Amino acid sequence: MHISRVDLNLFIVFDAIYTEGSITRASVQMHLTQPAISHALGRLRQLFDDPLFQRQGHTMAPTPLARSIIEPVRLALRGLDLTLNGIARFDPATSKRQFSLALRDVLEATVLAPLMAGIADAAPLVDLAALRVERRELEAELAAGTLDCAIDVLLPLSADILHTRLATDRTVVLARRGHPRIAGALDLDAYLAQEHVLASSRRSGPGLEDFELSRLGLQRRVRLRCQNYYAACRVVGQTDLVLTMPERFARIANEQFGHQILPFPLPMPGIDMYLYWHANVERDPANRWLRAQIVRAIDAAQGGRLSCADYAPRSR
Repeated sequence: MHISRVDLNLFIVFDAIYTEGSITRASVQMHLTQPAISHALGRLRQLFDDPLFQRQGHTMAPTPLARSIIEPVRLALRGLDLTLNGIARFDPATSKRQFSLALRDVLEATVLAPLMAGIADAAPLVDLAALRVERRELEAELAAGTLDCAIDVLLPLSADILHTRLATDRTVVLARRGHPRIAGALDLDAYLAQEHVLASSRRSGPGLEDFELSRLGLQRRVRLRCQNYYAACRVVGQTDLVLTMPERFARIANEQFGHQILPFPLPMPGIDMYLYWHANVERDPANRWLRAQIVRAIDAAQGGRLSCADYAPRSR
């Protein structure tokens, strides 16, 4: 079927029902009546010869076909929107845009404060939502436009996702002041002799530091595994356990805790942090503005060490 015979508004309705999981909520989102949404869904069902959504309790659950086409539909709608509106000048002083930024919780403390400090006065009506997104969903959400940008370690994404390196962090070890076996210095033997807390969002598996130890045939005793670094820092303050973590967040957290911050006792690759965005928003004025704000915020936090060359977008 030729595209000229298809009402493209039907796909906007399809996206709304998929997002909301409800005809009622989709009608509210689109400012249309429920009968109008139901009529559009009926036309879509005829077009695809598939029910697309089936009622399960109070939810309209997508069929396998609907799940298979939602990403290309969203990508196409995003491309059309940028074609129609992307040429308009983005004015941060008057824009009421809400941006969505995906980042891990450990990065929130290091990124959000300088970012919001930089945009608060320049863009008084712009809002920012920091979201936790599973890495396996990251590319799809960037493609669909539900995410504007993401900050994470280097990830195996497709050439459609552009990226640039923002910063490199070091690995350090935290121990409480007054630790009976650690006082201002930590060699490898002393490190291995301690009991450790590992902070990870994963339910199992080693930390980056464990990979470095395993190269030498070494293993540490992880006495506690927890979900975030803040909780781990509190544990360090009330026990003799030690914590291995990125230096930037360690120094921010240590403003409250006052722990010893010691170098990791082995050569360790730097922890690179990257900014990601989809190729279809590479020239979008609003997205370009957001990326520039993120780069400036990270640059300011590092004391101006990020060069212009570092902000050259790369694809895979």
